This record gives sequence, structure tokens and C-alpha cells, in this order.
Amino acid sequence: MNLLIMGPPGAGKGTQAILIKNMYNLVHISTGEMFRKAYMDKEPLGILAHEYIKKGELVPDDITLSLVEETLKKVPIKQGFILDGFPRTLNQAVKLDEILERLSLKIDAVLNLVISYESLVERIIGRRICKNCQAVYHITRMKPKVEGICDLCGGELIQRKDDTYEAITRRYEIYNQTSKPILDYYQKKNLVYNINSEDNIEVSFIHVQKLLEGLNDNAKK
Repeated sequence: MNLLIMGPPGAGKGTQAILIKNMYNLVHISTGEMFRKAYMDKEPLGILAHEYIKKGELVPDDITLSLVEETLKKVPIKQGFILDGFPRTLNQAVKLDEILERLSLKIDAVLNLVISYESLVERIIGRRICKNCQAVYHITRMKPKVEGICDLCGGELIQRKDDTYEAITRRYEIYNQTSKPILDYYQKKNLVYNINSEDNIEVSFIHVQKLLEGLNDNAKK
């Protein structure tokens, strides 16, 4: 099973992707993690991508696509994958299909996490992240055992600098502009499945499980 997960910043893509990965034994491919690993492994493409990231610039498509292709080549055929944070543009979606065709692979479903703007603001404004291990908490939804302290490593919990109302609004607008052509592209292929992400993580994951079990059942018929 090969999946792609989409949704605005704060919708829970990363969390749901990890839950799906663990439940169905998929390879989780996050572009951010992919860039970091390639850089730490001193791969030429990773070093090149790091130069753009260091300057706060977007990594050019040709570099990103090459890294995605190299990563997909390493995925065991019987295991499957979930793409998180990619594609970000229509061009990347089209090029991804070309890569998958070369590798004799295909996307089985695009999971689109749907959440209202109001819920998104409440979720992100209250988000706190561990300064050390990057574990995520929330001031009302997912409190740590000790206020301001990470349960896992004892690190300080902080609010990200871009977790402000103004930044959230801008990121939400940009996402909607860039995601619509991508969703339209996959909708024409009948691959898009909307997932209600308004609820807490556990309830949203139940929706995901029901969907994926249905897809698995249909694939076996």
C-alpha cells in the first residue's frame, strides 16, 4: 500500500503518518527528514539541499525529486510507503508520477486531512514543542505531566516563533493556494479521500483505519 498524506500546517499530517506507518508497517518518507538524513550521510544531493535550507530558500525541484526517487528505490516492494510533505506543487505531483512509473509503483490513495480554519488556529496557538527532542504537546489537548517540561526527556517546552496568528493565517492561505491544483490532479484519478481532522488524534486515526481497511478489502476482491 502506497499512500500520500496532505493537509494544512497543524492538521496532524506528521502524527497520522507515523501512526499509519506503525500500524501498517510502511516506510515513512518525510521530505524534511529525507533532507536531514541525506546531509548527515554526506550524500552530494543532501549537501546541496542543505545549502538552500541554510539560507532559508526552497530546495529546487530537481534536487528534491532526485532525492525522492533515490529514497523510493530503497523501499522494499512488499512494504509500501507513506509520503508526508510531498508533493508541494502540481509540477512535483506530475514528476512524482513519472518517477513512480519508472519504478513500476503507484499511489493507492491520497489522504486529505480536513480541518476548519478556527480549529487550526486553536490547535497551533496552543502547541508547545520540546526544545531538545521536538516532542509535541498542547496547553489544553495534550498537557505534559509537569507544566513546561517534556515527559520524555525533561527538556523545556517552547512555542515556535512561527506559531502566531499572523503566521498561521499566511501559511493557511499559501497552503490552500498550492494544494488545490494538487488535490484536483489526484481527484481526477479518483485517489483523494477526505479525513475529518477536527477531532483528537485517536478519533481521526480511527477514521483513517476504517478507510484503509476498506481499501485493503477492495484490493483483495
